[in-house]
Amino acid sequence: MMDPFDICLRLGAAILAGGLVGVNREMHSKPVGVRTLGLVALGAALVTMAGSGFSGDGTDANASRAIQGTITGIGFLGAGVIVKGEGNRVHGLTTAAAIWVTAALGILCGLGAFLPLALGTVFLLLTLFVGGLIDRAIELRRPARHGRPGSDPASR
Repeated sequence: MMDPFDICLRLGAAILAGGLVGVNREMHSKPVGVRTLGLVALGAALVTMAGSGFSGDGTDANASRAIQGTITGIGFLGAGVIVKGEGNRVHGLTTAAAIWVTAALGILCGLGAFLPLALGTVFLLLTLFVGGLIDRAIELRRPARHGRPGSDPASR
């Protein structure tokens, strides 16, 4: 059985990891932020810990089922932020992916796997940051589309 400190450590780490991803999403005015992604990670950690019977070892078959259910179920939350825009443009895929990965970070917290949690959080934030820089660079190279607000490079 896990002691109260270990439970607090795992749940606190989940909220922190999810919140950090949420800060990135809020900085980019996305529909989810600190609270949403903190809660996603917290929920994933709680489900994982409950599935393991709070044994802390993460080897219980019930933990595996809890993880599978979490990863499947979180897709519905992610699907809610995906919107089809003009033409073939789709918005919200990165945010949906961030929700899914944040759930995985919460699962790692529930398992007490703190090194993969730390590395996964860093890699997730780096991917969002570098991907954002690449997206902006590509957008600046695209020819202006007439009649679309913000399409004139001089207006940026």
